[in-house]
Amino acid sequence: MSTRTPALDLLRPDLEQAIAILRAGGVVAMPTETVYGLAADARNADAVAEVFALKQRPLDHPLIVHLARADDVADWAAAVPETARRFGAAAWPGPLTLVLAARDEVPRQVTGGQDTVALRVPDHPLARALIAGSGGALVAPSANRFGQLSPSCAEHVLQGFGDAPPPVLDGGPCRVGIESTVVFVDDAGWQILRPGHWTADALERIAGTPPRPAGSTAPRAPGQLASHYAPRTPLVLCADRATLQALETPYDAVLELSSDPQAAAAALYDTLHRLDASGARRILAQLPPNTPDWAAVRDRLTRAATPA
Repeated sequence: MSTRTPALDLLRPDLEQAIAILRAGGVVAMPTETVYGLAADARNADAVAEVFALKQRPLDHPLIVHLARADDVADWAAAVPETARRFGAAAWPGPLTLVLAARDEVPRQVTGGQDTVALRVPDHPLARALIAGSGGALVAPSANRFGQLSPSCAEHVLQGFGDAPPPVLDGGPCRVGIESTVVFVDDAGWQILRPGHWTADALERIAGTPPRPAGSTAPRAPGQLASHYAPRTPLVLCADRATLQALETPYDAVLELSSDPQAAAAALYDTLHRLDASGARRILAQLPPNTPDWAAVRDRLTRAATPA
Protein backbone atom coordinates (compact mmCIF):
# COMPACT_ATOMS: atom_id res chain seq x y z
CA MET A 1 0.00 0.00 0.00
CA SER A 2 1.29 3.47 -0.88
CA THR A 3 2.36 5.72 1.99
CA ARG A 4 1.88 8.89 -0.04
CA THR A 5 -0.20 11.66 1.43
CA PRO A 6 -3.27 11.94 -0.82
CA ALA A 7 -3.98 15.22 -2.53
CA LEU A 8 -6.80 17.15 -0.92
CA ASP A 9 -9.54 17.70 -3.49
CA LEU A 10 -11.63 20.75 -4.23
CA LEU A 11 -14.42 20.00 -1.75
CA ARG A 12 -15.05 22.68 0.85
CA PRO A 13 -14.15 20.47 3.87
CA ASP A 14 -10.71 19.95 2.38
CA LEU A 15 -10.15 23.70 2.04
CA GLU A 16 -11.15 24.03 5.69
CA GLN A 17 -8.75 21.23 6.60
CA ALA A 18 -5.92 23.00 4.78
CA ILE A 19 -6.74 26.23 6.62
CA ALA A 20 -6.68 24.34 9.93
CA ILE A 21 -3.25 22.88 9.11
CA LEU A 22 -1.85 26.35 8.39
CA ARG A 23 -3.40 27.88 11.50
CA ALA A 24 -1.77 25.11 13.55
CA GLY A 25 1.66 26.03 12.15
CA GLY A 26 1.78 23.36 9.45
CA VAL A 27 2.68 23.43 5.77
CA VAL A 28 0.34 22.86 2.80
CA ALA A 29 1.08 22.82 -0.93
CA MET A 30 -1.39 25.22 -2.52
CA PRO A 31 -2.29 26.01 -6.13
CA THR A 32 -1.65 29.42 -7.64
CA GLU A 33 -1.92 30.64 -11.21
CA THR A 34 1.89 30.41 -11.54
CA VAL A 35 3.10 27.19 -9.85
CA TYR A 36 2.14 25.25 -6.73
CA GLY A 37 3.58 26.84 -3.61
CA LEU A 38 4.70 25.37 -0.29
CA ALA A 39 2.56 27.54 1.96
CA ALA A 40 3.04 28.45 5.62
CA ASP A 41 2.04 31.30 7.93
CA ALA A 42 4.46 34.12 7.09
CA ARG A 43 4.47 35.32 10.71
CA ASN A 44 5.09 31.91 12.30
CA ALA A 45 8.85 31.39 12.59
CA ASP A 46 8.58 27.63 13.13
CA ALA A 47 6.29 27.20 10.13
CA VAL A 48 8.60 29.23 7.89
CA ALA A 49 11.57 27.18 9.14
CA GLU A 50 9.69 24.02 8.13
CA VAL A 51 9.34 25.39 4.59
CA PHE A 52 13.09 25.94 4.38
CA ALA A 53 13.72 22.43 5.73
CA LEU A 54 11.27 20.68 3.39
CA LYS A 55 12.65 22.48 0.35
CA GLN A 56 16.28 22.21 1.52
CA ARG A 57 16.40 25.91 0.67
CA PRO A 58 19.33 28.18 1.63
CA LEU A 59 18.35 30.38 4.57
CA ASP A 60 19.53 33.58 2.86
CA HIS A 61 17.16 33.01 -0.07
CA PRO A 62 14.21 35.41 0.40
CA LEU A 63 10.60 34.22 0.31
CA ILE A 64 7.60 35.83 -1.37
CA VAL A 65 4.75 36.77 0.97
CA HIS A 66 1.38 36.00 -0.62
CA LEU A 67 -1.48 38.29 0.39
CA ALA A 68 -5.25 38.03 -0.04
CA ARG A 69 -5.71 41.75 -0.78
CA ALA A 70 -3.60 44.55 -2.21
CA ASP A 71 -4.53 46.68 0.82
CA ASP A 72 -2.50 44.29 3.01
CA VAL A 73 0.75 45.51 1.44
CA ALA A 74 0.83 48.30 4.04
CA ASP A 75 1.28 45.68 6.78
CA TRP A 76 4.59 44.60 5.22
CA ALA A 77 6.03 47.49 3.20
CA ALA A 78 7.51 50.58 4.85
CA ALA A 79 6.58 52.64 1.81
CA VAL A 80 4.81 52.03 -1.49
CA PRO A 81 6.18 54.25 -4.28
CA GLU A 82 3.74 55.53 -6.90
CA THR A 83 5.18 53.17 -9.53
CA ALA A 84 4.52 50.20 -7.24
CA ARG A 85 0.93 51.38 -6.78
CA ARG A 86 0.51 51.49 -10.55
CA PHE A 87 1.92 48.00 -10.94
CA GLY A 88 -0.34 46.62 -8.23
CA ALA A 89 -3.44 48.28 -9.67
CA ALA A 90 -2.72 46.84 -13.12
CA ALA A 91 -1.44 43.38 -12.24
CA TRP A 92 -3.03 42.25 -8.97
CA PRO A 93 -4.37 39.76 -8.38
CA GLY A 94 -1.89 38.14 -10.74
CA PRO A 95 1.63 36.88 -11.48
CA LEU A 96 3.62 39.95 -10.40
CA THR A 97 5.78 40.20 -7.27
CA LEU A 98 6.83 43.61 -5.94
CA VAL A 99 10.01 43.93 -3.87
CA LEU A 100 9.67 46.93 -1.57
CA ALA A 101 11.35 48.39 1.51
CA ALA A 102 10.24 46.28 4.48
CA ARG A 103 8.71 47.47 7.72
CA ASP A 104 11.00 46.97 10.71
CA GLU A 105 8.81 44.21 12.16
CA VAL A 106 8.93 41.98 9.05
CA PRO A 107 10.78 38.77 10.02
CA ARG A 108 14.33 38.67 8.64
CA GLN A 109 13.76 34.95 8.14
CA VAL A 110 11.28 35.88 5.39
CA THR A 111 13.44 38.56 3.75
CA GLY A 112 16.64 36.51 3.65
CA GLY A 113 18.23 39.00 6.03
CA GLN A 114 17.58 41.96 3.72
CA ASP A 115 15.70 45.20 4.34
CA THR A 116 13.27 44.51 1.50
CA VAL A 117 10.24 42.22 1.30
CA ALA A 118 8.72 40.48 -1.74
CA LEU A 119 4.91 40.68 -1.96
CA ARG A 120 2.19 39.50 -4.32
CA VAL A 121 -1.55 38.84 -4.51
CA PRO A 122 -2.13 35.56 -6.39
CA ASP A 123 -4.92 35.10 -8.92
CA HIS A 124 -6.30 31.72 -7.88
CA PRO A 125 -9.54 31.39 -5.90
CA LEU A 126 -8.27 28.56 -3.69
CA ALA A 127 -5.02 30.36 -2.93
CA ARG A 128 -6.82 33.54 -1.92
CA ALA A 129 -9.36 31.63 0.17
CA LEU A 130 -6.53 29.79 1.89
CA ILE A 131 -4.63 33.02 2.58
CA ALA A 132 -7.68 34.86 3.89
CA GLY A 133 -8.82 31.93 6.02
CA SER A 134 -5.46 31.24 7.60
CA GLY A 135 -4.53 34.74 8.72
CA GLY A 136 -3.89 36.87 5.67
CA ALA A 137 -0.24 36.22 4.70
CA LEU A 138 1.52 33.07 3.54
CA VAL A 139 5.02 32.40 2.30
CA ALA A 140 4.74 30.03 -0.65
CA PRO A 141 7.92 29.21 -2.59
CA SER A 142 7.51 26.58 -5.28
CA ALA A 143 6.52 23.22 -3.80
CA ASN A 144 9.61 21.24 -4.80
CA ARG A 145 13.12 20.56 -3.57
CA PHE A 146 15.35 23.60 -4.03
CA GLY A 147 16.76 23.91 -7.55
CA GLN A 148 14.54 21.24 -9.08
CA LEU A 149 11.65 21.54 -11.53
CA SER A 150 8.75 23.60 -10.27
CA PRO A 151 5.33 21.88 -10.01
CA SER A 152 2.48 23.06 -12.22
CA CYS A 153 -0.03 20.45 -10.98
CA ALA A 154 -0.67 18.55 -7.74
CA GLU A 155 0.86 15.33 -9.06
CA HIS A 156 4.20 17.09 -9.60
CA VAL A 157 4.25 17.98 -5.89
CA LEU A 158 3.58 14.39 -4.85
CA GLN A 159 6.27 13.09 -7.21
CA GLY A 160 8.83 15.68 -6.13
CA PHE A 161 8.71 14.85 -2.43
CA GLY A 162 8.72 11.07 -2.82
CA ASP A 163 7.34 9.10 0.13
CA ALA A 164 6.83 12.13 2.38
CA PRO A 165 5.01 14.89 0.48
CA PRO A 166 3.16 17.68 2.26
CA PRO A 167 -0.65 17.81 2.13
CA VAL A 168 -1.68 19.16 -1.29
CA LEU A 169 -4.73 21.27 -2.01
CA ASP A 170 -5.47 20.24 -5.60
CA GLY A 171 -6.55 23.20 -7.69
CA GLY A 172 -5.85 21.67 -11.08
CA PRO A 173 -3.14 22.72 -13.56
CA CYS A 174 -1.61 26.17 -13.13
CA ARG A 175 -2.89 28.61 -15.76
CA VAL A 176 0.27 30.72 -16.18
CA GLY A 177 2.60 27.82 -15.47
CA ILE A 178 5.84 29.62 -14.52
CA GLU A 179 6.83 31.78 -11.58
CA SER A 180 5.80 35.43 -11.25
CA THR A 181 7.71 38.38 -12.63
CA VAL A 182 9.68 39.91 -9.73
CA VAL A 183 10.16 43.70 -9.79
CA PHE A 184 12.16 45.83 -7.34
CA VAL A 185 10.65 49.29 -6.87
CA ASP A 186 11.97 52.25 -4.89
CA ASP A 187 11.82 56.01 -5.25
CA ALA A 188 14.63 55.92 -7.83
CA GLY A 189 12.79 53.64 -10.26
CA TRP A 190 12.12 49.99 -10.98
CA GLN A 191 14.04 46.93 -12.11
CA ILE A 192 13.06 43.40 -13.14
CA LEU A 193 14.81 40.82 -10.94
CA ARG A 194 13.13 37.76 -12.47
CA PRO A 195 11.26 37.67 -15.80
CA GLY A 196 7.79 36.18 -15.92
CA HIS A 197 4.33 36.65 -17.40
CA TRP A 198 4.52 40.46 -17.11
CA THR A 199 7.08 41.60 -19.69
CA ALA A 200 9.40 44.60 -19.51
CA ASP A 201 7.46 46.30 -22.31
CA ALA A 202 4.12 45.89 -20.53
CA LEU A 203 5.52 47.14 -17.23
CA GLU A 204 7.15 50.14 -18.89
CA ARG A 205 3.79 51.15 -20.34
CA ILE A 206 2.27 50.99 -16.85
CA ALA A 207 5.13 52.81 -15.11
CA GLY A 208 5.58 55.46 -17.76
CA THR A 209 9.35 55.15 -17.29
CA PRO A 210 11.92 52.59 -18.52
CA PRO A 211 13.45 50.06 -16.10
CA ARG A 212 16.84 50.53 -14.55
CA PRO A 213 19.64 48.55 -16.25
CA ALA A 214 19.91 44.89 -15.25
CA GLY A 215 23.31 45.45 -13.63
CA SER A 216 22.03 48.05 -11.17
CA THR A 217 22.33 47.42 -7.44
CA ALA A 218 19.26 45.51 -6.25
CA PRO A 219 18.26 43.06 -3.52
CA ARG A 220 18.43 39.30 -3.93
CA ALA A 221 15.26 37.68 -5.22
CA PRO A 222 14.00 34.13 -5.79
CA GLY A 223 15.07 32.44 -9.00
CA GLN A 224 18.32 34.30 -9.61
CA LEU A 225 20.80 31.44 -9.20
CA ALA A 226 22.63 30.40 -12.37
CA SER A 227 21.42 26.81 -11.95
CA HIS A 228 17.74 26.44 -11.06
CA TYR A 229 14.44 24.87 -12.20
CA ALA A 230 16.42 21.82 -13.35
CA PRO A 231 15.19 18.36 -14.38
CA ARG A 232 17.21 15.35 -13.26
CA THR A 233 17.82 14.45 -16.91
CA PRO A 234 20.53 16.62 -18.51
CA LEU A 235 18.99 19.46 -20.53
CA VAL A 236 20.97 20.59 -23.59
CA LEU A 237 20.09 23.88 -25.26
CA CYS A 238 20.58 24.43 -28.99
CA ALA A 239 20.80 27.76 -30.75
CA ASP A 240 18.79 26.58 -33.76
CA ARG A 241 16.85 23.65 -35.17
CA ALA A 242 19.73 22.44 -37.34
CA THR A 243 22.02 22.10 -34.31
CA LEU A 244 19.33 20.21 -32.40
CA GLN A 245 18.75 17.79 -35.27
CA ALA A 246 22.49 17.18 -35.62
CA LEU A 247 22.73 16.26 -31.93
CA GLU A 248 19.55 14.19 -31.67
CA THR A 249 19.81 10.42 -31.21
CA PRO A 250 17.13 7.77 -30.53
CA TYR A 251 18.06 8.00 -26.83
CA ASP A 252 17.17 11.69 -26.55
CA ALA A 253 13.87 13.46 -25.90
CA VAL A 254 13.07 16.76 -27.61
CA LEU A 255 11.24 19.62 -25.89
CA GLU A 256 8.75 21.02 -28.40
CA LEU A 257 7.51 24.52 -27.56
CA SER A 258 4.40 26.27 -28.80
CA SER A 259 5.04 29.23 -31.10
CA ASP A 260 3.00 31.34 -28.67
CA PRO A 261 5.15 32.46 -25.69
CA GLN A 262 2.33 32.37 -23.13
CA ALA A 263 1.21 28.90 -24.24
CA ALA A 264 4.83 27.74 -24.18
CA ALA A 265 5.25 29.06 -20.63
CA ALA A 266 2.04 27.42 -19.45
CA ALA A 267 3.16 24.01 -20.73
CA LEU A 268 6.89 24.29 -19.96
CA TYR A 269 7.18 22.61 -16.55
CA ASP A 270 4.54 19.97 -17.26
CA THR A 271 6.37 18.98 -20.45
CA LEU A 272 9.76 18.94 -18.72
CA HIS A 273 8.35 16.76 -15.92
CA ARG A 274 7.02 14.32 -18.52
CA LEU A 275 10.29 14.20 -20.48
CA ASP A 276 12.26 13.86 -17.24
CA ALA A 277 10.28 10.71 -16.43
CA SER A 278 10.61 9.26 -19.94
CA GLY A 279 13.95 7.54 -19.39
CA ALA A 280 15.66 9.60 -22.09
CA ARG A 281 19.42 10.06 -21.94
CA ARG A 282 19.12 13.81 -22.55
CA ILE A 283 16.48 16.44 -23.17
CA LEU A 284 17.24 18.64 -26.17
CA ALA A 285 15.62 22.05 -26.56
CA GLN A 286 15.93 24.91 -29.01
CA LEU A 287 16.21 28.30 -27.35
CA PRO A 288 13.26 30.55 -28.24
CA PRO A 289 13.79 34.03 -29.71
CA ASN A 290 15.67 36.58 -27.62
CA THR A 291 12.72 38.97 -27.43
CA PRO A 292 10.79 40.45 -24.47
CA ASP A 293 7.82 38.11 -24.99
CA TRP A 294 10.07 35.07 -24.65
CA ALA A 295 12.28 36.37 -21.81
CA ALA A 296 10.67 34.22 -19.09
CA VAL A 297 10.87 30.95 -21.03
CA ARG A 298 14.48 31.65 -22.09
CA ASP A 299 15.37 32.44 -18.48
CA ARG A 300 13.91 29.18 -17.14
CA LEU A 301 15.50 27.05 -19.86
CA THR A 302 18.90 28.71 -19.47
CA ARG A 303 18.94 28.14 -15.71
CA ALA A 304 17.63 24.57 -16.08
CA ALA A 305 20.23 23.59 -18.67
CA THR A 306 23.20 21.39 -17.84
CA PRO A 307 26.39 23.51 -17.73
CA ALA A 308 28.56 23.00 -20.81
